[in-house]
Amino acid sequence: MNNGFYKDLDTNFEQACSLCEQDFSHSELINMLNSGNIPQKQIAALMFDKAETEEDAKTLVSNLTGCDGKIREAVALKIYKLINEDISSRHLFSKLPASIFADATIDINANICRLIVDSVKILKTHADFAHKYTENILKYALQALDELDKFIFRDKKYVINKQLFKLYWCLEALKYFHEMVDENVMFEVLKRSAEQNEYTVREKTAEIAVLSDKYKPIQDMLKDDTNYYVRAVFLNH
Repeated sequence: MNNGFYKDLDTNFEQACSLCEQDFSHSELINMLNSGNIPQKQIAALMFDKAETEEDAKTLVSNLTGCDGKIREAVALKIYKLINEDISSRHLFSKLPASIFADATIDINANICRLIVDSVKILKTHADFAHKYTENILKYALQALDELDKFIFRDKKYVINKQLFKLYWCLEALKYFHEMVDENVMFEVLKRSAEQNEYTVREKTAEIAVLSDKYKPIQDMLKDDTNYYVRAVFLNH
């Protein structure tokens, strides 16, 4: 099987169309996920029918990070579909390293971030997975905040935006796992996030703050925010 790249997008697209017209066995899909090229892995992920074993789940998840974006998004979509619709699959995915799911939560593609957050929400009932995932997300949130504290006005905007994007998705994940974080640590994360200039980060912070009275000081910081969308969190709660 060819596991290299094709010369151009048209060639990739043509092969993807050809693959869509074929039927593959479960073992053939696994083989493509293990050693295929970009269109082969992408189509294999979309056609992947069921995680029958932990090794099947591991093969799919191994393509969630460190590969082409088209593969990552197809894999994220399939993972969400399996976890959402197949109870037996949830158990298999919950045995895999939570760190991979944490890494995918802060992917540069927001569609992947959303699919993974929606997936791990369902896996929250698996305590060991949930705690390890939360530990990783909390680490990434603190790293982003530390990096943002270092920036000065001369730093390039895309470098700053990268950390804000990372923080945003960490907060989106923590919205569903915040009670698993030490209260003082979570409070500090929210306080520092509430002080960011980017309103989407403050909005996400507000969405966590309204979930518990222990975050009342954060609520007071944001309820009269200059941005409508941040204030609207409190109006709709």
